[in-house]
Amino acid sequence: MYESWITVRNAVMRWLYVIFLKPVFFLMDPEKIHDFMLGVGAFLGRHGLTRWKTHFWFGYRHPGLEQTVLGIKFPNPIGLAAGFDKNAQITDILPDVDFGFAEVGSITGEPCTGNPKPRLWRLPKSNALVVYYGLKNDGCALVAKRLKDKKFRIPIGISVAKTNSPATVDVDAGIADYSKAFEAMKDIGSYVTVNISCPNAFGGEPFTDPVKLEKLLARLDQIPTDKPIFLKMAVDLSDNQVDAIIEVVRRHRVHGFICGNLTKNRNNPKIVERDAPDKGGISGKVEDELSDRLIRHVYSKTKGTHIVIGCGGVFTAADAYRKIRLGATLIQLITGMIYEGPQAISAINQGLVKLLKKDGFRNISEAIGADNK
Repeated sequence: MYESWITVRNAVMRWLYVIFLKPVFFLMDPEKIHDFMLGVGAFLGRHGLTRWKTHFWFGYRHPGLEQTVLGIKFPNPIGLAAGFDKNAQITDILPDVDFGFAEVGSITGEPCTGNPKPRLWRLPKSNALVVYYGLKNDGCALVAKRLKDKKFRIPIGISVAKTNSPATVDVDAGIADYSKAFEAMKDIGSYVTVNISCPNAFGGEPFTDPVKLEKLLARLDQIPTDKPIFLKMAVDLSDNQVDAIIEVVRRHRVHGFICGNLTKNRNNPKIVERDAPDKGGISGKVEDELSDRLIRHVYSKTKGTHIVIGCGGVFTAADAYRKIRLGATLIQLITGMIYEGPQAISAINQGLVKLLKKDGFRNISEAIGADNK
């Protein structure tokens, strides 16, 4: 009875979103809609009644989706990726939208207003977004002050990056900025992600270079924390670049990889719109195969020594399950929720349960890497 109710509820909610709400939202400026939804989420999260009602319409629980990873208990494997809740404004409502975890940020050493507007575009024919925010956030001091002593109902990851500024282009200055953000946020949330893959900041992505990455991680090793640490990579890296990063990571306090961040490749055949902006990175369906390739490669190279979080092009349970069977322990998304609606999270989770049963698995952890042994 419970499963039937969830199925019908999600179908109705998707119909309402796709037929009525999304067409209205997509007539408006995407950044304004994003800010509006953050405001709605913050309001809903402040009140017990609105949290309960949100859970009624979007929640779903199943023991087969629960797992403990690096000492952290996840109620399900579907998380909100960094980049949506840049300043940790909506963490109170995310559990009731059925997220099993969430990552906020990226948080930088100094406050950053981001790149000039416009900086967010939709590619509806491609089920994608072009993102050029440039690490807009309030800075580590203000965010840390806001979140100090806050209790979270699901695991919250803190993504840190270097401030988008000419002042951080120098390698030593960039490392100092990473270190400031890491130090400020290390006691907040469940884990820390070091984002070396933002395509929209001054200086590009210097820490994909193994020598510079070695220097950065050596500095972060000196900051005491008991929390797991992840490294977020771009999906556009070559296998040789990924291998070099993995070799550096083996020597440092890094427990896993997020595979991966936005693609910058405009020659991607999945980009239908030929007039797409030439700046920024692209999320959504155009990078699902790139993400899959990166997950497969990292999992096969690390052989279980490091956790893989899959991110990129997840719209359905089949998308998430494919990444899990390639080696992802956890999954992150943003764009799929924007195109499919907030009920997509519980729909994906319920769909995962059905796929697990079909393949004879009792728990999501049993499916990890099944297609990549």
